[in-house]
Amino acid sequence: MPKHVDHEERRIQIADALIQAAGRRGLHAVGMRDVAAEAGVSLRLVQYYFETKEKLLFYGLKHLTDRFTARVGARLAAAGPDPGPRGTIEALLLASLPTDEEGRTFHLLYSSYAILSVTDEGLAAQPFIDNPDVAENALTGLLQEAQETALADPAVDARTEAISLLAMTATMGTSILVGQRTPESAIAVLHHHLNRIFNSGQTQPPA
Repeated sequence: MPKHVDHEERRIQIADALIQAAGRRGLHAVGMRDVAAEAGVSLRLVQYYFETKEKLLFYGLKHLTDRFTARVGARLAAAGPDPGPRGTIEALLLASLPTDEEGRTFHLLYSSYAILSVTDEGLAAQPFIDNPDVAENALTGLLQEAQETALADPAVDARTEAISLLAMTATMGTSILVGQRTPESAIAVLHHHLNRIFNSGQTQPPA
């Protein structure tokens, strides 16, 4: 009997190879032949599933987002069954900082996709461009929830703080990548700003 091939599993294998190769060399420097070598498959097979590099990049972007979502989920699970608004915000922001090899790859490739989308109309049309709005809305909602339960300063503007936290985390992530600061110093800055927003750093409502 012919061997059954799981086509989606094969696509994921190739997308993982793209992420690994691009994480080392940069998204702009990796071609389909490089991805094939990384995945241990033939160039013809990569071209069978993704006819062009553009199509491979589109799928790779989606897969990168799925992997990042799983990373956030793991951090939320580690925070316990009820991390509260602050614990949830910390999990979301810390997952995006390049504090380990996986985080470094995520930050580098997301930044690369964003830069390429400025001059690539195809990439610009992808849902990736909407993701900052999704994150902004999620953080805004969590901050508003914290204000409603007396966990956060009611005087702060939740939307503005959400925008500031996301922008600060993205910038600090880049500063870690280029060696300007350590992951520990970036995390300390993040905690400083969360302590300013949340009442005495509480993660649960006062008794």
